[in-house]
Amino acid sequence: MKPKKRGIQVRGTWKAVPVDPSVFSEENMDGLVCFEELTNYRLVDSKAAIKENKKKKGREAKKRSARDREGGSEGTSDKELTTPAKKRKKKKAKLKEVAEGEENGEREEEGTQDPDDSKSEETVEAPGVDSLSDLTKPTKNKNRKKVRRTKEAGEQKAKEATEEETPAKVTPPPKKKPKNWTNVTLSHSLDRETDLSAWKDLLVPEPVLQALGCLGFSAPTPIQALTLPSAIRDKMDILGAAETGSGKTLAFAIPMIHTILEWRRRQEAMSQVPLGSDSSPVPMEEEMQTGEHDDGEAEQEPDEDEEETKLQGADDDEEEENTQAKYDDEDFDSQELGCVKVIEDVEFIDADGEMSTTKTQASQKQPLLGLVLTPTRELAVQVKHHVDAVAQFAGIKTAIVVGGMAPQKQNRLLKRRPEIVIATPGRLWELIKERHPHLQNLRQLRSLVIDEADRMVEKGHFAELENLLEMLNNSHFSPERQTFVFSATLTMKHQLPSRIFQKKSKNMVQRDKLETLMEKVGIKAKPKVIDLTRKEATVETLTETRIHCDKDEKDFYLYYFLLQYPGRTMVFANSIDCIKRLSSLLTILECTPLPLHANMHQKQRLKNLERFAEKDRCVLLTTDVAARGLDIPDVQHVIHYQVPRTSETYVHRSGRTARATKEGLSLLLIGPDDMINFKKIYRTLGKDEELPLFPVQTKCMAEIKERVNLARKIEKIEYHNSREKHHNSWFKQAAEALELELDDDVLLGGRKDTHEEQQQQKVVKSLKKHLKYLLQQPIFKNVMRTKYPTQMGKLALPDLPLAKYESALESLSSQGRKEREKQRNMKKKKKQQQQD
Repeated sequence: MKPKKRGIQVRGTWKAVPVDPSVFSEENMDGLVCFEELTNYRLVDSKAAIKENKKKKGREAKKRSARDREGGSEGTSDKELTTPAKKRKKKKAKLKEVAEGEENGEREEEGTQDPDDSKSEETVEAPGVDSLSDLTKPTKNKNRKKVRRTKEAGEQKAKEATEEETPAKVTPPPKKKPKNWTNVTLSHSLDRETDLSAWKDLLVPEPVLQALGCLGFSAPTPIQALTLPSAIRDKMDILGAAETGSGKTLAFAIPMIHTILEWRRRQEAMSQVPLGSDSSPVPMEEEMQTGEHDDGEAEQEPDEDEEETKLQGADDDEEEENTQAKYDDEDFDSQELGCVKVIEDVEFIDADGEMSTTKTQASQKQPLLGLVLTPTRELAVQVKHHVDAVAQFAGIKTAIVVGGMAPQKQNRLLKRRPEIVIATPGRLWELIKERHPHLQNLRQLRSLVIDEADRMVEKGHFAELENLLEMLNNSHFSPERQTFVFSATLTMKHQLPSRIFQKKSKNMVQRDKLETLMEKVGIKAKPKVIDLTRKEATVETLTETRIHCDKDEKDFYLYYFLLQYPGRTMVFANSIDCIKRLSSLLTILECTPLPLHANMHQKQRLKNLERFAEKDRCVLLTTDVAARGLDIPDVQHVIHYQVPRTSETYVHRSGRTARATKEGLSLLLIGPDDMINFKKIYRTLGKDEELPLFPVQTKCMAEIKERVNLARKIEKIEYHNSREKHHNSWFKQAAEALELELDDDVLLGGRKDTHEEQQQQKVVKSLKKHLKYLLQQPIFKNVMRTKYPTQMGKLALPDLPLAKYESALESLSSQGRKEREKQRNMKKKKKQQQQD
């Protein structure tokens, strides 16, 4: 919460407060100290006060110029004679400018006498007034208004003249979008000409084609080319499986937009049908009115929606402060000019607490037509931005419903009756149980999308999703509804453990994963199944490698990799505690990591994602919250600090890099405890060859171990201290409130003396000082290619490993080439020995 910047406007006078002389420690001090109080004052906004002061100064300057003109007509006064020559010249120049402005304004008024303009620019001359001095005395305010109006008229005409001269092709600058990691992938020039011939055979609507051209998407991806005809023309349910980063979001977004546009056209065609039940179509007059306002809303509302979904805008207090300052300025100007402010589409609150608007009731009858369900909040935010980008010319409103947002904001978003809602199952089910009016009639739902479906329907993960799907398939079932199910690991099959087959009959057949998925989602007809995944399930441009080490050595190799190969790196772990420990450890080692896990506040999670996408060299420590769907640009490395428990999680983690035909590296840190999971993943993905070992320079590991061990000691002491403080402070506060005495056994670590605490602080301080010295020393050296004259003939340098200028992929490929050369040499030697 940022504090409000308020100032004080003095209305009354400061009055002295009598002070008792006995208050002062020394005598005769009451004559030296005086206290004053102000009782009549007003709190004002600082920005508005600054603007008012500027206007007052402008008025005073004009008054002075008018007085100077009066004195100039009669002759130079005594004050002018006493003023220096420079100030007199400046005053004369100002007087000339003001006089020229008035003359120009009078000429314009005489030359052009429009009835409309005369109302705003006309000035009334008093009878019997001949000179400027006679005019300024009784009508100072009128003169001030006249000068202002003539200047505004001149500026308006100059603007119109420049607009006529400039060509019509010039477009106004686009509005600044809020920062988001998805803006980088969607940032293409609006003036860019794109060949869209590859999209025309796929039945893509014209507004979507226009948006695709602006975004620079010249050709569809394979999953899009195979999905769009079956979804748009044949109205089939889609089960899609494709590699990570293959464009699955647009594969379901474009058919959903087409369905909404088709529903609108159908409503317009059936406009003459009389109103019947609630499910009857909207009349044409109301539909046309909504159609007229759609474009305007599409231009104005996305900024508000993005601020809501971004969750990083100013708080409600700041918004109220800014709007109050804005209205204060407008009211001040309107009082001077005598204008009336007209506010359109004012919202009034009824006695029942419901909000009624002056708009037509057509928007209130707008049903929910598209619903997208995602497993994580960050993925929902990303999907919304992608859908908004494709539907920017279609006039379709979207809203996001996720946890971590205020329910009042989400109610306000849903009251706008958006056609598409992107949601996570938990918060959506809460709003449905609260009987929100926009979520009550889901029978009119035309498109249902379940993104990352294999994760969503796993048993025990999303209990709300089961209730939601049961409601959609029973009480709110619609035969016209189209279902889209997408994931990168949708068709991945697992081998069941042998104990299951031993317990049950030998004739038991393993159920197909797709059949169970279709049964849970409620797909009864035969859907279109599109499977574009490889046997290995990972992308071809992904390079996979591994490092075998002990559990305690993982920190060493992680720190080595981050130092040797700086870049945009994501580090995955299985637990939140591990992420917290790594975050504090790498912070002590000055690596500036950004954590991301489920226990963080939603605003901080989105902030860290944005910072990670902005910086070229950054580390994101995350759990599997960020494993699925997130399209963060140019991620170079993915490090699995802990091997994932399932092969699907490994595929999705590794899919954060090597996206859209770019190269990437996936590194596994395998300890003894991780071997079981590693072998299971290796078997499921059907890897024919072993993963190559990542090259590590062993010369520098001693220095790295020393640094990491020091950082571990500091982190351990600080962790225990913070834990003890948190635990003990809670017990002390509770004991004080109950007026009880605490035993030493209740407190963690017992009661510490000040001497012990000081000793511990000294130890931590000395450790940090030593670590700071070590961090300043170089671990890697640069190649010396110049010669220096020395007494020994050589320049004495410490024996350090060379600093790598190549990337991690290049070092891995060079090591592979060396190994292949060694194998060839070994084969040649064997052949020579056999020949000899």
